[in-house]
Amino acid sequence: MTDPVPVAAGLDGTAVPLAPQPDLELKTAMQGFAADLDAFQAEITRKLSQTEERLTMLDRKTALSPARPVLSQADAGPTLHHKAFDAYLRSGDDSPLRGLELEAKGMNTQMAADGGYLVDPETASAIRGVLHSTASIRAIASVVTVESTSFDVLVDHTDVSTGWASETVAPGESDTPKIDRIPIRLHELSAMPKASQRLLDDSAFDIEGWLAARIAAKFARAEAAAFIHGDGQDKPRGFLDHDTVDEALWEWGYLGYIATGEQGDFAPTNPADAIVDLVYALGATYRANAVFVMNSKTAGAVRKMKDTDGRFLWSDGLAAGEPARLMGYPVLVAEDMPDIASDSYAIAFGDFAAGYTIAERPDMRVLRDPFSAKPHVLFYATKRVGGDVSDFKAIKLLKFGES
Repeated sequence: MTDPVPVAAGLDGTAVPLAPQPDLELKTAMQGFAADLDAFQAEITRKLSQTEERLTMLDRKTALSPARPVLSQADAGPTLHHKAFDAYLRSGDDSPLRGLELEAKGMNTQMAADGGYLVDPETASAIRGVLHSTASIRAIASVVTVESTSFDVLVDHTDVSTGWASETVAPGESDTPKIDRIPIRLHELSAMPKASQRLLDDSAFDIEGWLAARIAAKFARAEAAAFIHGDGQDKPRGFLDHDTVDEALWEWGYLGYIATGEQGDFAPTNPADAIVDLVYALGATYRANAVFVMNSKTAGAVRKMKDTDGRFLWSDGLAAGEPARLMGYPVLVAEDMPDIASDSYAIAFGDFAAGYTIAERPDMRVLRDPFSAKPHVLFYATKRVGGDVSDFKAIKLLKFGES
């Protein structure tokens, strides 16, 4: 049964239904909600205004103070990656590394610490930066990054035949390409610096900076020697390990040389002629990017040479960091080059970006060993790198011999 609808008497005396009246309690509640909403909006507006004022003042202070670039990771603040790697180096705690799901290389299929953990990007960049800045063939060679265990350089010895076309004569066929494949295998380069556990426990000690410096120094020395003298057995093959032949008899697979005409020295008369002959033994295409390579002792002897007009062949760089020049070409002073001696190849000249290729993997691994050298902790760092001559036309040698 429904409630009766309230009615009122009309002018003509008939019953007229009245409109339903709103509930008094509901009306009061709605009015309270509206008042609370207005107060909330006013509070939000006030806080936003205060925040905007603070940001404006901060912008003014920033504009007045000189901007300072971030010079190191310490300036930017440690990242989670940084903190996790630091914890692993100091105490061997690899749980943060596992939690971050960093890439780890193991000796088995599991992500165990047996194979070590990859160093953080900041440390790896510092190591590679030092390697590139050292006086090594790496500074002038072609460096490629690979994900496999080897890198193949393909060399095409055949020029495409050309001819002038005529209306009635068919064009000739091109020669069949002859392509050489030069494989560059990657070898494992390792370093094992050590530190005492007490030193690692000292929070003021920059473990990552120390580790990067020690590893970079070891790697740089090992690489520099291998790229020149390496025999290719578990190490890169240096360009001086290849067979040589007199430039007049040069063929592919050999490095051509120019003899000074004097056993173990420059010729007594016109000694600079051998340098000139060496430069022009290299093809014009390669001379555009050619560099001299020699050690400090050889450089000391060469820089005293003068041409027939009494002008020095050697000129020092005019700006800081600019290499010295010999006959207008840059000189890389690499201490692993041999000294001037009987039948030694103490000077090399060529376009090493074309003539020598270095292949390396981008990752670098660190394994922490707290057991083998107690009370010290060993850090076994490894990377994979290889190198070899990739163009035998691009490098020429100066032999200190009669022929």
